[in-house]
Amino acid sequence: MGAGTMGARMAKDAGPTRDDRLKAALKANMARRKAQKRGRTAAAADEDQAPVEDDGQETDANG
Repeated sequence: MGAGTMGARMAKDAGPTRDDRLKAALKANMARRKAQKRGRTAAAADEDQAPVEDDGQETDANG
């Protein structure tokens, strides 16, 4: 065996590859974005259901 083969084998056992790290980062980013969107959607739904204040007075066209 040559030194090149041994070095490649050691690098493979050393830890996750660049592709693995990028894949994990992308997955985490997508999870964060989905959570943010769910939060915004829930907040918008809460605003839609908020009671509207009505003082009972009608206004005419002049204010």
